[in-house]
Amino acid sequence: MTASMIKHAVPYYSQWESAALVPEFVAGADAARDPLWAGSGADSPEEYAFWAPRMCGVACLRMVLGRLGLPVPPSVELVKELCGAGAYVRDGDAVQGLIYQPFAEYVNARWGLDARSEPRLDHGSIRDALAGGGVAMLSVHWSIRSPAAAPGPRGGHLVLAVGATEDAVLVHNPSGFPDGSQAYAPVPWADLDLFYAGRGILLGGRAG
Repeated sequence: MTASMIKHAVPYYSQWESAALVPEFVAGADAARDPLWAGSGADSPEEYAFWAPRMCGVACLRMVLGRLGLPVPPSVELVKELCGAGAYVRDGDAVQGLIYQPFAEYVNARWGLDARSEPRLDHGSIRDALAGGGVAMLSVHWSIRSPAAAPGPRGGHLVLAVGATEDAVLVHNPSGFPDGSQAYAPVPWADLDLFYAGRGILLGGRAG
């Protein structure tokens, strides 16, 4: 690893159980047909299908827990804990979240990690966090998986910054495709702000 390269060893988790099928789910296939749905901890395929498109932040948290050698609970089990913590607020079929501050407070209390909600998080702060051994959840538009596509509004989806070069930030994208856009996907710093809302959550190691 060169002085200008940072690449943390972080396991990859998709927000769907079958990472190889993400292109199909994104295109509209019923996630209840995911053959691995039971691994999510959901009580039914329908419960899993409801949450899977909304679990990018949960997938990022699972990656962080795996990196630190902590137990990695199933995704829907974590969703239920996060609902109890106020990081997701469900009203019928509508869900508000992931809400950063209660999420960070939950991560601190539940897992003993140093997590901070950052409503303003610039490139330099992302680099500094990575250089210091941490990672960063970044609010981006989902189209970041295909940077050549015309971007939509910034934000609305979470990816985990796990490394950096002089030219790009490396991300684990919970809704990435198995074409190279899932793990350690390079996003040029020069292009990041086409997708990036400028906010996120910094996650270090064990607090204290």
